[in-house]
Amino acid sequence: MRRRSLLRGGALAGAGVVAGAAAGASVARGDDTPVAAPSFTTGTGVIPFHGVRQAGVTTEPPAHAAFVAFTLPGGTDRRALGRMMRLLSDDAHRLTRGEPALGDTDAPLAVLPARLTITFGFGPGLYRAAGETAPVRDLPAFKIDRLEKRWSGGDLLLQICADDPLTVTHAQRMLIKDTRPFAAVRWVQTGFRRSPGMHEPGFTQRNVMGQLDGTANPTGDVMDNAVWAADGSSQLVVRRIRAEMEKWDLLSVTDKENSVGRRMDTGAPFTGVKEHDEPDFAALDSTGLPVMPDYAHVTRAHVTDPALKILRRPYNYDGVPNAAGHPDSGLVFASYQADIERQYVPIQRRLADKDLLNEWITPIGSAVFAVPPGCAADGWIGERVLG
Repeated sequence: MRRRSLLRGGALAGAGVVAGAAAGASVARGDDTPVAAPSFTTGTGVIPFHGVRQAGVTTEPPAHAAFVAFTLPGGTDRRALGRMMRLLSDDAHRLTRGEPALGDTDAPLAVLPARLTITFGFGPGLYRAAGETAPVRDLPAFKIDRLEKRWSGGDLLLQICADDPLTVTHAQRMLIKDTRPFAAVRWVQTGFRRSPGMHEPGFTQRNVMGQLDGTANPTGDVMDNAVWAADGSSQLVVRRIRAEMEKWDLLSVTDKENSVGRRMDTGAPFTGVKEHDEPDFAALDSTGLPVMPDYAHVTRAHVTDPALKILRRPYNYDGVPNAAGHPDSGLVFASYQADIERQYVPIQRRLADKDLLNEWITPIGSAVFAVPPGCAADGWIGERVLG
């Protein structure tokens, strides 16, 4: 038998196997209904850029994100900052509605916005350059921190989120190109969440350690009071948190749950049966000990005043493993709140003091930014500060 005939016969046999498998799958379903064609609406989704508040804060988080921080050169003044923000606001407006930015030589990459949001944050250094008093300041030192300069600080932040990684990459390139005359890239952190269609909208994100992350986020009217100031501004903390996966993998499921205070499968607190059941911190077990341990992450992060809640908007990261195969994984933790000093800092102090989860996580980056109000169609982000 010649080789060509043998290959042709093998190909036909393979096709038969595939067809048989498909038929078997149809029988297993108990019907002959054809499989629905995939939906292509994800790529065309548009979130408006203009408004009283910036998009990308309380917006349902897309699957992919890039956080890009910049450093301003010495001598930067208000006029330069104003020119920069006018240009970047125009870029963001065009890109988020599926149009190329001015001077974009790869326009076809811009036509699928995939719910793209571009959110701007101003660091303390930007306010100093503008001759203004900054509404935010660097976080105090926490004993658990092992901060690295390459992941910390920044005068300007761009948070770029979309349901498609190519959309994020293209928007990032366009925005960096137009920022280049005014500022230097300080760091870039990329992250991911579940892709569209994997869960119903509003689901709680799982991090790389398998935990549900963001169960206690504010909603409804509480969200308005906890996240936004009256003028439409907010404040952002970005923390890069390395997961010590080699140590975490040695734990039993019970040990993992005890460190958090929630069930790993459902996310329910120890005193409840569903994820969103309110934990009962006064409940005692048969030995008289608290059912919700004092050292558990949920206990340490709990706040009693809804106005003091923070909005967790995290993204996982997974870098290149080292030569021994140890992972470089963790969380780009983004926390939005109306007032960092009043809301975020007290929570982080309690976590740093006695959170058992600290045995398996390490903060290696930290930055704070004020998130200016949004702008009208004829305006630009930051005009109230820099105009």
